[in-house]
Amino acid sequence: MAALYEGYTLCGLVPSQNLFNSGIRGIEAERDGDHVIVTNSTRSVTLYKVSDQKPLGSWTVKQGQTLTCSVVYNSQTKEYVSVADHKVVRIWNEGDASLDKAFKATVTSDIWRVHCLPGGKPVVLFQRGAVRLLDSLLAAPQQPIEEVLAQEETIRWSTDLMADSQQFVVFITEQKGDHVLYLQRLNPNTLHRYRLEREEPGLFPLSFCATCRDEHVCLLYLYPNGHMYHSEVSMRGLGADEGAKALPLPRIRLLGLPVSEGVLEAATALVLDDAHVAVVGVPHPSAGTGKNYLCIWNTNFQTVQAGKEISGKIYGQLWTYSNKLFIPHGKTLSVIPYECLKVSLASALGKLRQRESEVSTAPASVPSWNNILHGEKAQPSTVETRKSRTSRRFRSLSCLTMDQVLALIKTAPVEEVQKEVEGLLSRTDLQGLQPSVGQIASTLVSRSLADPAFYTQSTLVQLVRTQSLCHSVCPDLVLLALERKDYFLCQLCLQFFPDIPEVVTCACLKAFISMPDVDAEKVSLEPDGVSFMKSLLAREDDQVGLQNGFSPALHDEDRSEPLVGSHAISQARAEDKEKNSTPSEQICPVSLNKAVLINEVLLTPYSGGFLLPHLKDLSSQHVVLFLQYLHFLYRKYSQDASSQMSGVRSPSLTQVMDWVSLLLDAHFTVLVMTPEAKGLLLSFHRFVKSQVRLVSELGKIEGGLKELCNLKVKDDVGQYSIEVIELL
Repeated sequence: MAALYEGYTLCGLVPSQNLFNSGIRGIEAERDGDHVIVTNSTRSVTLYKVSDQKPLGSWTVKQGQTLTCSVVYNSQTKEYVSVADHKVVRIWNEGDASLDKAFKATVTSDIWRVHCLPGGKPVVLFQRGAVRLLDSLLAAPQQPIEEVLAQEETIRWSTDLMADSQQFVVFITEQKGDHVLYLQRLNPNTLHRYRLEREEPGLFPLSFCATCRDEHVCLLYLYPNGHMYHSEVSMRGLGADEGAKALPLPRIRLLGLPVSEGVLEAATALVLDDAHVAVVGVPHPSAGTGKNYLCIWNTNFQTVQAGKEISGKIYGQLWTYSNKLFIPHGKTLSVIPYECLKVSLASALGKLRQRESEVSTAPASVPSWNNILHGEKAQPSTVETRKSRTSRRFRSLSCLTMDQVLALIKTAPVEEVQKEVEGLLSRTDLQGLQPSVGQIASTLVSRSLADPAFYTQSTLVQLVRTQSLCHSVCPDLVLLALERKDYFLCQLCLQFFPDIPEVVTCACLKAFISMPDVDAEKVSLEPDGVSFMKSLLAREDDQVGLQNGFSPALHDEDRSEPLVGSHAISQARAEDKEKNSTPSEQICPVSLNKAVLINEVLLTPYSGGFLLPHLKDLSSQHVVLFLQYLHFLYRKYSQDASSQMSGVRSPSLTQVMDWVSLLLDAHFTVLVMTPEAKGLLLSFHRFVKSQVRLVSELGKIEGGLKELCNLKVKDDVGQYSIEVIELL
């Protein structure tokens, strides 16, 4: 998963008159991730502190001179390196007020760029392909520079990489439509060439990006038709120079980005990590034409993870440092923070927070990846379940094909649609039907949204129960269920969909809390959740126990010393029983069915960073009611550890406290100012204090046990002895 956060302006721009150039030649990192150097395309360079959005220093070359490559920072010497008019190298530090007195040297050949990695030495790449360390070049500025490239061959892009303690300069050239990747190793000095495959006639790469991963140079490049390719070069087999021979470089197409009209003109792609790519200048898949977007794509699953509309003209430039994207657009250079979470199949489907008992009882009807990819046959079931008996009974109901059923859904009445879909599901293997279940569900949902009189509740429930659906396949299903107040279908979706977005989770929570109790009692729900709540509500209120060293009865008053011994505990229980003779905290603040539905929300996978903004949309009345219910669950769990039943749909104490923390983070001011929440907050505060006290006491016990283990035991203590052990 990935997210783009609210951006801010670093500085203004002065674009060129033709509006094809942003006016920025390059942005380089300085001493740390909060300092960058912005090089103007003409004469000036400015040092910015990003978090403060202000310049710390600025330098300008004389009138008539031009900075011809971006200025870099040498972290070893704390100096800046620039190139003016392709041949004049200047070096200065932050304390220098003017470039007139800075060190300068003129070289014999035109320079393409100076590269410098953090902690590395500056490297000079000449326009004709030669490479020199800056120190060796400045030792003899007039030394002859060889020509590596052919006569009509020109450099289009370059960078430098550090891999396995070796420094590489990577650059790409173009000659008559052919592009060649050059890989220059500095120590030992070797050069290798690789020829890129051609795209359609007349299409040349718009942008390049290179990273180092697992001893491979990974190249990413984007074409105007939206095709994004990935190529790798292993550094293990790099030996001596291979002369002028350019080896073919295989490529893999990572993404086919949307192109609205014609071809892309000013677009660029930038690698953020192993699975995420930032793209600017490419239309958003769900947005209309004429809008500029910055998007983060997941290359593993080929989906847009985050998108942000960018105002003004896009110049096809993008840089990233310290989880911040720097993008010039219009007359502004903006900084947009981003976050990319570690990507796996589980994280793509949702942050699963299940107990071991839930994982062990996962339904066996979900096909494995081996079955899907390699066609391995699933083990046949020897037990005929109720679902298989139903399937056998309806096996001869329908003989329509999938396309015929989809066409029928769009026009036929509800009864006929239900009959044909049920017949199709009964006569087809569910594992082989998985790709088609999404089409059926999407078609049913589309018609239900367009036609208020059409709604096939039983068919949608049957499709969800196949466990071949997820929210990504049919994103409007849960919202349709909320619109039709079909809370049973909502419950099933929350149970079976592992990828429900946080905004949909909060929409379900709001609907469940605001639902009248009269309507809630009319809903038929899954029996597991209902049985758990009935068991929880039926437990005796005076049943008090210790959970993780904490009992609410023992800490209703803030005692300075803990009670010790069974007599003290019994006395505290008796006192607390008198205090709580009217236990309003022991009464569930919501009805049984409403509590069951809220429990499904508590069990739904989520990511806290994405959930918090949507949780803030709850009203103060709903927040207090939700907190009261969480407090009710916490009290029940604290009094009786057996309240957390295994094998049923019941939230754990950890999940309850996680939601309490989220609710406090989202509505802290509201809760502090609400009188009804005061007692709840004090109760949770006592719980936290008791946990701190418990951990402190456990630490003392741990120290005592360690001292006992360290004591030397005497081999011969005689027939009788008294030994005193003192723990300090």
